[in-house]
Amino acid sequence: MGQGVSGIRLENWRTWPARAVRSWRRSLQFRTVVVTLALSLFALLISSFYMAITIGNDLFQSRVTQVQQDSARAIESAQNILDSSGDTGRASTQELMGAAREEIARASSSTMIAGYRAVGQEPSPTGPQDFENVRLKDVVSDELRRLVQNNPDEQWWQSVSLPAANGSRVPGIVVGSQITLPEGSRWEIYIGFDLSDTEQTLLFVQRTLLIGGLTLLLLVGAVAWVIVRLVANPVRVAADTSERLASGDLEVRIPVRGEDELATLARSFNRMADSLQSQIRELADLSQVQQRFVSDVSHELRTPLTTIRLAGDVLYDQRSEFPSATARTAELLHTQTQRFEVLLADLLEISRYDAGSVQLEIEPYSLVHLAEDSIEGMASLAEQKGSDVRLVAPGGYSDVEIDPRRIRRVVRNLLGNAIEHGEGKPIVVTVDSNEQAVALSVRDYGHGMTEQDAQRAFDRFWRADPSRKRTIGGTGLGLAIALEDAQLHGGSLEVWSQVGAGSCFRLTLPRLLGGEVTMSPLPLPPEDAEPIPVDTTDAPASTSADASAEAPTDAARNGKGVGV
Repeated sequence: MGQGVSGIRLENWRTWPARAVRSWRRSLQFRTVVVTLALSLFALLISSFYMAITIGNDLFQSRVTQVQQDSARAIESAQNILDSSGDTGRASTQELMGAAREEIARASSSTMIAGYRAVGQEPSPTGPQDFENVRLKDVVSDELRRLVQNNPDEQWWQSVSLPAANGSRVPGIVVGSQITLPEGSRWEIYIGFDLSDTEQTLLFVQRTLLIGGLTLLLLVGAVAWVIVRLVANPVRVAADTSERLASGDLEVRIPVRGEDELATLARSFNRMADSLQSQIRELADLSQVQQRFVSDVSHELRTPLTTIRLAGDVLYDQRSEFPSATARTAELLHTQTQRFEVLLADLLEISRYDAGSVQLEIEPYSLVHLAEDSIEGMASLAEQKGSDVRLVAPGGYSDVEIDPRRIRRVVRNLLGNAIEHGEGKPIVVTVDSNEQAVALSVRDYGHGMTEQDAQRAFDRFWRADPSRKRTIGGTGLGLAIALEDAQLHGGSLEVWSQVGAGSCFRLTLPRLLGGEVTMSPLPLPPEDAEPIPVDTTDAPASTSADASAEAPTDAARNGKGVGV
């Protein structure tokens, strides 16, 4: 268990950078607090560094001044003792030097004292000898001695590193000057001062600055967090409210508190939401009125249309007995009545989709068998246009959950488009499947369409070339209904088209209703999509929105399919 907990902790540590990046990108509060802390830390570092250097220099300078004063006072006291030796009757200069050393130690409060006979002075067997404190051994530099020797009436000092009792080194100062014995000999006197107490004071000040700086940094971060929270919370509430409003919850509003700028923003947002809700309701009511109007008109037209069709059928059946002009009129009446019926049925279907009242009648069905039935039903039209319709089915034989009537309508519409605009060339219907989906594509090799035309292929009542003669006669709603049928199944209907290379429509459906489709079993653009040089000036592209097989678009030339 211990290893598991350790692994979890390690994993949590590893995810911290990613979490920090996500928080930086998504949280205004986190970003503001981090920036505030970073800037505060930078300012504290600069100020603390400056204060530490300034305080250190001041402590050192004050300590140097103090030891110079103590040393000068000690040397002066010792010289006074030496100068008054005649009055006291002391006979031995050694005793005088000993008294001077004691006075120097007392006046300077330092036991680190060294004395050397000045250069040029002859040593005396009965006189004092050079003396040196163990801590000053090898500490007094030649440069300092040279300065003291060349300037006997001045005091000189040097910053040194003194040995400590534990073997370490501590900072210190050595002050050098000269004294004169009664017989006229001069001596160099060096007094050492330990600055470890000053160093400890400086370290204490630095620790205090560090702790105070960190505490101040935490306080600044807390203050920034509180202040930003006061500002960010209303912004977060506004963002959440706008998201709910965008998702369709038109009743949501921002609570208004106080009279500051945030309250003004909340009131303005609420007024905007009220206006938006009112306009959406007006548009929804207008849309319902339009849908009801289309539905009602379509239903009301059925009765007179049925009467007209029956009368037209009678006239059409007896056209051989009429004069040629009257017979032609009966034929036109019969054709347009049939087209009117198809248009009316498509309008009713579109109105059902707009009203959201379409219900699927799901049953297991094979897409291959459905494609075979649709090809057989369009055989006469294909033979009339001189097109050879071929079925290639590597997969798709097993049953899937679909509404056969609607999918058959989609396939027949795609086949009609391909036959109508295939220019008598072969048409290939391909069916395949994978673990997630089944797909059917209808490939023709007609004129095709431009990229702009392909993008509008599923628009209602749109045709690429309305002047072009049509054999089966469309309403301009077929592809729009086909797209609705595909999306109602949770699938997709896409088109690739290129001028001179033909068109390919691909229908992709999930195996199970509501299933997820990540990849279609069939490629789009198709594998045989190769640019074909063709003079398009004499062969304009033509496709209607309900029965046009779309030619490869300019996007397909670049290897891209146009999806709708």
